[in-house]
Amino acid sequence: MRVILNGKKAGLASVRSAIERARNEFPVQVRVTWEAGDVLRLVAEAIAEGCSRLVIGGGDGSVKEVVDAILRQPPDQRPQLGILPLGTANDFATSCDIPIDSFEALRLAQHGDAHWIDAVAANNEYFINIASGGFGAQVTANTPIPLKNFLGGGAYTLSGLVQALHFEPYDGEIRVPGESIPGKVVVGAVCNGAQAGGGQQMAPSARINDGMLDVVGLLDFPPSSAKQVLDELMTPDVSGIYVKRFKAPWVEWESETTMPINLDGEPIRTNKIRFEVQPNAVQLILPPNCPMLDTGP
Repeated sequence: MRVILNGKKAGLASVRSAIERARNEFPVQVRVTWEAGDVLRLVAEAIAEGCSRLVIGGGDGSVKEVVDAILRQPPDQRPQLGILPLGTANDFATSCDIPIDSFEALRLAQHGDAHWIDAVAANNEYFINIASGGFGAQVTANTPIPLKNFLGGGAYTLSGLVQALHFEPYDGEIRVPGESIPGKVVVGAVCNGAQAGGGQQMAPSARINDGMLDVVGLLDFPPSSAKQVLDELMTPDVSGIYVKRFKAPWVEWESETTMPINLDGEPIRTNKIRFEVQPNAVQLILPPNCPMLDTGP
């Protein structure tokens, strides 16, 4: 088993201790990233050296980066992937019940079963958890309240905050199979996973192997409709007047102006983007009874 460690986490005493403990039970090789491009290079090296099981040590952004690197390799050469959660939020790992304890995460990565899960193509990039755009993508880690309010029920607070920030919604068009919705979007999310923003449930019914994206968008609303927005936010499986929800294999967004978009922690800006699910794209090592897997009827 080979671990690719985010360089910012490599010196942590808890990580070093967990790796030493793991080495008492099974072979563990470690590689450390220091600069842009290291993950892609290290993934390619691991494949060339016959490594069939990789572990990424880092946060959601590191997981996104290694998934992107794996999906750029030939399909028949892609290694299985384990996660060693070392980020601040670890939203994807937490939602999958992957242990936060580093030693237990390494033991799962060594002994656990791999399951095929979906990934998402976003133009020319890949991710596995959640992309958010608009207002939510502009919020920093130091001001989490808007993200908490987005699907947590605080429509009055959200309305006031949007006005206080003089936020200008993005005028554009959302397209999904069979439907096109023009309008001004305050915030939107394209979900393969269920949670982001430090534990906020963006798409409670999302599953990482169902071949579908869960799409949610909050359209611009007047203060007088805040109660309506609140009701719609609190009804997670229904598409309303202002809160639009879909399950779709793909979704497109296009606008005249560029929108800030966050792909599992990686910020980009664009005025046109297509998100498309990539079924059975990654073999991810998961615990038994992982709640993010669709096990059928």
